[in-house]
Amino acid sequence: MSSKAAGKQDAKPALTPKLRFPEFRDAPEWKAVSLEQASVPVVERVGERKLTPVSISAGIGFVPQAEKFGRDISGKQYQLYTLVRDGDFVFNKGNSLKFPQGCVYLLQGWGEVAAPNVFICFRLRKGYSNGFFQNCFEKNTHGIQLKRHITSGARSNGLLNIGKETFFGVQIPTPLPAEQQKIAECLTTLDEVIAAQARKLAALKTHKQGLMQQLFPREGETQPRLRFPEFQGNWALTSGADITSKITKGSSPSWQGFSYQKDGVLFITSENVRDGFLDVSVPKFLPEEFFAKQKNSQLLYGDILINIVGASIGRNCVFRLHQEAFTNQAVALFRVTKGHSFEFVSYCYQHDRSQKAVSASQSDSARPNLSLTDLRNMEFIMPTLPEQQRIATCLTSLDDLITAQSAKLEALKTHKKGLMQQLFPSPETNEG
Repeated sequence: MSSKAAGKQDAKPALTPKLRFPEFRDAPEWKAVSLEQASVPVVERVGERKLTPVSISAGIGFVPQAEKFGRDISGKQYQLYTLVRDGDFVFNKGNSLKFPQGCVYLLQGWGEVAAPNVFICFRLRKGYSNGFFQNCFEKNTHGIQLKRHITSGARSNGLLNIGKETFFGVQIPTPLPAEQQKIAECLTTLDEVIAAQARKLAALKTHKQGLMQQLFPREGETQPRLRFPEFQGNWALTSGADITSKITKGSSPSWQGFSYQKDGVLFITSENVRDGFLDVSVPKFLPEEFFAKQKNSQLLYGDILINIVGASIGRNCVFRLHQEAFTNQAVALFRVTKGHSFEFVSYCYQHDRSQKAVSASQSDSARPNLSLTDLRNMEFIMPTLPEQQRIATCLTSLDDLITAQSAKLEALKTHKKGLMQQLFPSPETNEG
């Protein structure tokens, strides 16, 4: 092999993204710039200043300690905390599902805060865009490089053993300032659209919660505050046993030699049961033979699924699929009699008033659980079937709108993720 050919083979891929704005297509290729080159450490102590002590949560960013931990945990260390100002970045060395090698966030809109001195704080030098670097950190450019330096898990305090020298050695593929700014402005505009959509979705959920408080009687009352004009009279007290033809739960079959498949019988777990809808975007399938002895717990269209174990206890939805499916032991099947609306009963469970049994089950158990007896004994105040159906139709229409807006929000996030993959060089170009 010639030396020229060997040189080509050993050359690193060019630091150029797949997608560039027209005015930068002939611009120089990007350069790998270390954080040591691009920034200066922020080390000023808080001292006697009275500032908000903060922490950082992956996926959220800056959070007051009093909000995250229920109290200010700075204690005697407060004066040694780092003074962080808007425009500064902070690296939290704690690992998380989203950022296994730690997360980096830009402080914006806080003014000045006090950050624990175990965090690494820094400020970009002139010529480097906060918005551009913020998106690099969101893309986990730092984590891809830091993972090769991590030789063990988190220490007893939950922090990874990443020193300042290692962190500031991270290299960020960087174009000229004008292209940095153009990319930052593009992604900031998209972030604003995503934030607006998230606010719209949150407002719809808040509206639904407030509407349900009006459409269901308050504790000790037999009529709701808001009622459709064609209905009158008091609602009647009933129990779970009175309005169901079946209350049971699934079970987990033997797993020996088997794993989830691409087809077969749909297997529902508590992860699939969301607030008001069944999430089977990533379905789990098992062979028919697993369920030969479980036909009693096979799901039918209109069955209510309720999580009865763990942190998601009480979360429920309606099964609206026309296919064979079963649940595991963490999910109860609640089948409503013909004289009642399964949609309305599901909304009864979503309503705060009907969660008392859930709260009671949590108080006396290390691992929260809701028994089938709890479900049978749970009390409801219910109207006649026509009014049940009228309320269910109203709330179902609102749920459909919430589902559509949720899908739109996820589509925007997916669009941004795909756009970032095009606007930045691929990860392997900045490793090595």
